[in-house]
This record gives sequence, structure tokens and C-alpha cells, in this order.
Amino acid sequence: MFEILFLGTSASAPSAKRGLAGQIVSHNEYRFLIDCGEGTQRQILQSGIGFKRLTRILLTHGHLDHILGLGGLLSTLLRWESIDELTIFGGRSTLERVRTLLYDVVLRGNQPPMPLILKEIKPGIIFEADDFTVTAFSVAHRGPDCLGYVFEEKSRRPFLSQKADELGVPFGPERGQLVAGNEITLADGRRVTADDVLGDWERGSKFVVVGDAGRTDNLLEVCKDADGLVIESTYLDEEEEMAKQFSHLTARMGAELAIKAGVKKLILTHISRRYREKDVIAEAQSIFPNVIVARDFDTYQIKREIQDGG
Repeated sequence: MFEILFLGTSASAPSAKRGLAGQIVSHNEYRFLIDCGEGTQRQILQSGIGFKRLTRILLTHGHLDHILGLGGLLSTLLRWESIDELTIFGGRSTLERVRTLLYDVVLRGNQPPMPLILKEIKPGIIFEADDFTVTAFSVAHRGPDCLGYVFEEKSRRPFLSQKADELGVPFGPERGQLVAGNEITLADGRRVTADDVLGDWERGSKFVVVGDAGRTDNLLEVCKDADGLVIESTYLDEEEEMAKQFSHLTARMGAELAIKAGVKKLILTHISRRYREKDVIAEAQSIFPNVIVARDFDTYQIKREIQDGG
């Protein structure tokens, strides 16, 4: 299961109720901050989640409304907070801009308070834990190196507790050995294999986060069968030509992608303050019913059968 906390949901400029782009995706003990618009550090504090374990930042692209908050965040870490390491992931051109912001403006010859790693990435797996991966993929927007991210749990075989009980497998390390795929020998000499107590392979949850984008035809495969999709909705269909001009999407375009890709849940963000939320929802729901427009501080759980909260 993945969980996403929206810190900022406005497009380009903040509004009275929406901050600039920023989201935290969590999986067990791991946290990833996706983008860091102006004011993100305050949103982190106001959300109550704090800075603990927030050691990985994934950037979708280098536009200021997605990176400018890095300066304030690092400034706060210099004076008030303590984390062991900070790794910022992004494309080459994005990191060039980030490097200028952090080293020339914020640090100005000083050393960062922790190991600060600017990790250039390209499409492919960028992070792997025991039970999930994070994969970057290319997105078409203004400028080079624009990225989105797929969070995907690895396939697993569920442990059949009732079957283990029937076989007399005791609670404790023996069951852990079986989950790991090993064979065990019981006290009475009987052997129990993993196949005896594990069910069929099951796909884990798949969660796709798209930053700013100007088209969706190149996102169809990466979004296929996603349990959750977060994607921008800067414009409504009535201003489709303006959306094309600035390489952004309409609510209708996001909904059409969700239908074609077989997405289970669609979450729209990056909302222009020129529109009412209900109009954005209405346009998308006319095509794809299971859609919501995220608000600042909304939290959603993403699993094979999605349950909402927030």
C-alpha cells in the first residue's frame, strides 16, 4: 500500500486555498517528497508529518513552481532540523538549476548540514527496496528531462495462515522461513515447503504520479492498470488551445487517459485558480466516474482496492 499526502495543489501560482506543487508518497518507513514548490516547508509543518525520514526528493522538472521551495527547505535544515542525508533526484537540466539555487543562493560557500546528493536520473528504476520499486519515465512538457514516477509493489505470494495451522507450523521464525521461500522441518520430522503454505502470485499495487504534461498518448503504457494515477489538470476543455500552447493538460485529457489505460482511481491536481473545483470534477466525471480533485493536505491510500481518506 502507498499513501500520498498533497502539500500543494495549485498550478503556476498559489491561490488563497492552494499551495504550489508538492506531495509526499509513503510506503512503510520510506518517504518521498515529489516536487518542492514555494512554501512546501510550511506545508510540511502544517500537515504535522514533519521532516523525519524525508531524505529523498523526486523532481518532475525544473520549473520554479516545482523547485523554488528547495531553497527555504534547505535553509530550515541548516538551522533547525537534523536529517542524516538528503538526495535530490532529477534530470540533468533540472539539477543544474537546483544546484545554482542551493549552492549559489542558499549556501554561498558554506557546506550543507548533511551529505547533499544531487542524483541525475534517466528513465528506469531509480530506487528499489525489498518489496517495491520507484521507476522514472519521460513526460512531454516544456523543456528537457521532464519525468513522472511509478511506485510499484513487487508481486508476492500470500501466506495461508489456515493452511499453516493445519500443518502444525508453529508461530515464529519457521513461518518467516516459509514466507522467504525456504523449506522447514517440524519437530516431528515432517517437512513443509513454501508451496504448502503460500498462495498464488499476486500483483502488488501500482501508483503513477505525473507532473506537468502536454500530451497523454505517450503515457498510456506506463499508466496501464494503475491502481491510482495523479495527474495535472491545469485547464478545462474550453481552453484546450491554451493548454496546448503552454504544454499542459485539461481535465478531459486526464480522464480520457484513465479510461484508455484502465486506471482504477484518478486524482487531479495542479489546478488553475481560474476554475471552480466543481467544474473540473464535472468535466472529468463525464468521462471517468472515479475521479477526485485533490486539495491541500488531502491524504489517500493507494492499494489494489483503493480506500480513500483525507
